[in-house]
Amino acid sequence: MLARGPNENVEKAYKLYKQGMKLVEIASQLNIPDGTVRRWKSTYKWDGERSDKKSERSVKKKQNKAIVNEDFDDGIKETMLNDNITHEQRLFCIYYSKSFNAVQSYIKAYKCSYENACSHAHELWRNVEIKKEVQRLSLLKAEQIAVGENDLVDMHMRIAFADIGDYLSFGREEVPVMTMFGPMEDKKTKEPIMKEVNFVKANESVNVDTQIIQEVKQGKDGFSIKLADKQKSLDWLEKFFLMNPMDKHKIEFDNAKLEMERRKLEPEEINEGSKYTGIPATMIAPAFIKVIHDIEQQLYNEYVFPGGRGSTKSSFISLQIIDLIEKNPDMHAAVFRQVGNTLRDSVYAQICWAISALGLEDEYKCNVSPMEITKKSTGQKIFFRGNDDPMKSKGIKAPALKKKAIERIKIRNATVVNKSPIKVENGYIGILWFEELDQFKGAEAVRTVTQSVIRGGERTYIFKSFNPPKSANNWANKYIKVPKPKMLVTFSTYLDVPAHWLGKPFIDEAEHLKEVNPTAYENEYMGVANGTGGNVFDNVTIRAIKDEEIAVMDRIYFGVDWGWYPDPWAYNKMYYNAQQHKLYILDEDRRNKTKNKETARILQEEHGITPNDRITCDSAEQKSISDYKEYGLFARGAIKGPGSVEYSMKWLASLTEIIIDNTRTPNTATEFLEYEYERDKEGNIISGYPDKNNHHIDAIRYAMEEVWKRRGQ
Repeated sequence: MLARGPNENVEKAYKLYKQGMKLVEIASQLNIPDGTVRRWKSTYKWDGERSDKKSERSVKKKQNKAIVNEDFDDGIKETMLNDNITHEQRLFCIYYSKSFNAVQSYIKAYKCSYENACSHAHELWRNVEIKKEVQRLSLLKAEQIAVGENDLVDMHMRIAFADIGDYLSFGREEVPVMTMFGPMEDKKTKEPIMKEVNFVKANESVNVDTQIIQEVKQGKDGFSIKLADKQKSLDWLEKFFLMNPMDKHKIEFDNAKLEMERRKLEPEEINEGSKYTGIPATMIAPAFIKVIHDIEQQLYNEYVFPGGRGSTKSSFISLQIIDLIEKNPDMHAAVFRQVGNTLRDSVYAQICWAISALGLEDEYKCNVSPMEITKKSTGQKIFFRGNDDPMKSKGIKAPALKKKAIERIKIRNATVVNKSPIKVENGYIGILWFEELDQFKGAEAVRTVTQSVIRGGERTYIFKSFNPPKSANNWANKYIKVPKPKMLVTFSTYLDVPAHWLGKPFIDEAEHLKEVNPTAYENEYMGVANGTGGNVFDNVTIRAIKDEEIAVMDRIYFGVDWGWYPDPWAYNKMYYNAQQHKLYILDEDRRNKTKNKETARILQEEHGITPNDRITCDSAEQKSISDYKEYGLFARGAIKGPGSVEYSMKWLASLTEIIIDNTRTPNTATEFLEYEYERDKEGNIISGYPDKNNHHIDAIRYAMEEVWKRRGQ
């Protein structure tokens, strides 16, 4: 099947090509530039489906090539008659004498994969006969000066007129519309909803001329292919033909260069893409339907979304930001979190998801460094900043818009009666999103960012979202209780979301927590601030843990937090009952100014740690971990990452019970009972976790890492 073409001429041209007609003849018959026909041939891969009928031009070309080859002896005939090596080995010798690339020569000779060639190509050099044959061909080639010159000209010709279409396949294809919970399905048919997107794929290496590839890179954002410098080869050929005007390649060079110039004069095929029509109703949870209308009518400028897990508030905000960017060509956006290294895996990924869900991947360019997203056609930007470095927020400036955006703004302004003219070349930052609002250092810190970023423009949209902290005294929980004329507060929970969006495992986990720990369920899933003080852990039970209980505990975990002075080295041993979501703290140790060799001895001799007991340690000290391994301990580093502290702390706080024996582990008991949320300078509780007096808590977090990182825990 022929891939879908831009117009009906493609189909006509393809049929003529299958009949054996030359490209220039096709172009003449259809009254179009022959460069266009060449591009169609490459783009839609006509060679793969051409009929057996050979064109007269290709037959003559082969005949001429055979005549040229008779002018000199390149040694190939003698190689093909060499009975001391196999047929494939003869081909290898011939290919290698031309390219000096063993792997590619092996692929061409044996018609095998790249991996197979890498494994066996160099083994051929152990064969003395192959070495002798390659050396003979190389010497003969060196003696044939005219042949060497022709090869050099041929190489530069291939570089100068290389077609990227020989290396890449591109077009459009249908893919499922993805939500953050998987493919979106039609409610009636249960079939996945599809959308059409562009694709780019690399062709197989065995099917392309790899000699002119300068670089191939594979990264997280895709792959790139860099060909040898075309301009340098063009310059070289110009000089060569100036000195050798009668060279046989001169006519081919002139024709190819003329064709290149004709292509530049052809009008580009412009693909405007599909027209944006707004957020589909099927992507909006019922709790946010009214908010859509309020935003469209500009009733408020601040929208706050407190809600529990799975309420899809972040998904809604990300879709709304892209919607506002599309509808307001003079607006840029800025997205904030308190900690900068959490941006990429949270709000940045969320915005990228929204772009994909709305079918706008081709309209936006997403960069990680610097972290920003740009709408290609207008130059509008979405910035991402962490408030742990306030100077970065002050440095955000609205960039210059592209001509297309400026024209759209002028057209829009012209439709408004008595609208005074304004300067629109740069636009303004009119959209803000503060994610995990409770983690910011109070309302004043958020206000400072807002005042430094939002300047100019007639409308602003400020979004704030967070999971309400347990403590009712947290500043964010207090903030939403004070009404403001231009602020809309919208609560949401996972119960407001269609169940199939979340999936059965999510629902089951929520219902299980509701049964075993109703207090944690109310806070985490229903967004209820059901605590009063600033304690992080309201689920701690202090009691004696009997030896009979410990005797039946089957899976034991060990953790170490490094320290010297004043911070101590801390060790803990624990047991986790997954069925009941209960954690038992069984043993501890705590030392200051103690070397690794001594703490290793303490663990082995005083706490009975064996070489089979895995100890998860703070990964910040790789040397200490290596020391433990050298001393015979099974030590490994914890796998930290953005958000790991917050997630593990919430996991500990959500357990049905943390049981601590004050006799066995007195220091651990003190830390858990006294550990509180951070407070701002006015004494209001914020959702940060202070990094002090938490050494045993950290050791326990490290030890339980494999559990709390597991999905569903």
